[in-house]
Amino acid sequence: MASGLVAAGAIAAAGPAAAEEAPQHQGGAAATLDGLTTYDKAVIHADGGDQQISAGLFEMTVDGGGTLKTYCIDIHRPTQGQAKYLETSWDQTSLGGNRDAGKIRWILEHSYPQVDDLSALAARAGVDSLTEQTAAAGTQVAIWRYSDHVKVDAVDPKAEKLADFLEKNARGAAEPAASLTLEPNAVSGKAGKKLGPVTVRTNADRVTVAPPAITSGSADGVKIVGKDGEPVTTAVNGSELYFDVPADAADGSSSLTVQATTSVPVGRAFSGVTQSQTQILAGSSESTVSAGATATWAKKGAVPALSARKNCAEGGVDITASNKGDEPFSFELMSFKHTIGAGQSRTVTIPVQEDQAYDFTIKGPGGFSKNFKGVLDCKTSVAATTGTMGQPQNRPSPATAGDIPVDEGLDLAETGSSDATPMIAGVAIAFVVAGGAAVFLLRKKKAPSDDE
Repeated sequence: MASGLVAAGAIAAAGPAAAEEAPQHQGGAAATLDGLTTYDKAVIHADGGDQQISAGLFEMTVDGGGTLKTYCIDIHRPTQGQAKYLETSWDQTSLGGNRDAGKIRWILEHSYPQVDDLSALAARAGVDSLTEQTAAAGTQVAIWRYSDHVKVDAVDPKAEKLADFLEKNARGAAEPAASLTLEPNAVSGKAGKKLGPVTVRTNADRVTVAPPAITSGSADGVKIVGKDGEPVTTAVNGSELYFDVPADAADGSSSLTVQATTSVPVGRAFSGVTQSQTQILAGSSESTVSAGATATWAKKGAVPALSARKNCAEGGVDITASNKGDEPFSFELMSFKHTIGAGQSRTVTIPVQEDQAYDFTIKGPGGFSKNFKGVLDCKTSVAATTGTMGQPQNRPSPATAGDIPVDEGLDLAETGSSDATPMIAGVAIAFVVAGGAAVFLLRKKKAPSDDE
């Protein structure tokens, strides 16, 4: 407990010192919430009484161009005004543990706006007519019954009949694939070799491949090439990309970005960068999507590749560190030291409380530095925090962590507190650190092949 309090104090003092980088994103669309645009009324029935709320479609503006239409899948959490959202896999949201997630996708595929013939939709629901507003409200109500498992009804009788029809007929459907992602999104190796492969996964016909960008050291002469070693500027689904690093390149790191224009698949989840109700996609215009990957290289010594992913099943954030160098490297995390041997890979799960914002930086040799931030939002909110849909709240401040130097190449700073509430968060982190050994998950992964 004493050591936990010392660590928490150091984290609380760090405050805004954390690197200012974007939240980790596996790829796809990034968008800004414009608000609730097509809606009617619904009523939540709870032990504390009934509450009337708005129910319907939101719109988002995609970074780089495009528009998304979404429904809410977290009824009790208000939205944040102009909140930023990222396309996200189901397992990194409340859908991952929801046995009815597939039924929600079925509803989306069989109702408004995917079915824009309102006369035909009304006939299936057994009503004489539907407006865009009542169709959106009825669809949202049906979704809530499966996303939040709440007692909720549409106020309009026709919208309510649509909700009942959709709920009764919903069947399981598979999660849609991402619009664009790169697998893996971090590679490493010796200078003088092709580092990769990084495989393109997309529903777009073609993606553009931007020239590599320097992130540390010097990337002079570094090229993005295909499997045949030839430079590439475009790629398709399944293409394998490599960082071609000259033998005389100074130790450093680089990044690549791929981008496309496509319709994001219906049913993709969108999670807020800050605490804002999770959304699920109901429709997409042609929109800009992107994904990125990084590469780290050195002539000798430890050469780390680092990536992060929310782990809702374990209640934390997975940090995967691999070492393609010829020497081991060590890092210290929550008072535990871990050593990754040459050619090995390991994943460490950092415990993070539900709804906690996290922000930490990992540093490695040769000026390598990588920042991970976000909010762990794996569960739907409880009824006690019910708010009106579309009602903005103050933007929460993320927890931050400073850089803690560690010998032999790599250090991970611990998750920490909001600079607005250092004492409260410091005590909370103390308990997390004290119990870290009980909840820590370490799992070794099979070492990648030499040309990865």
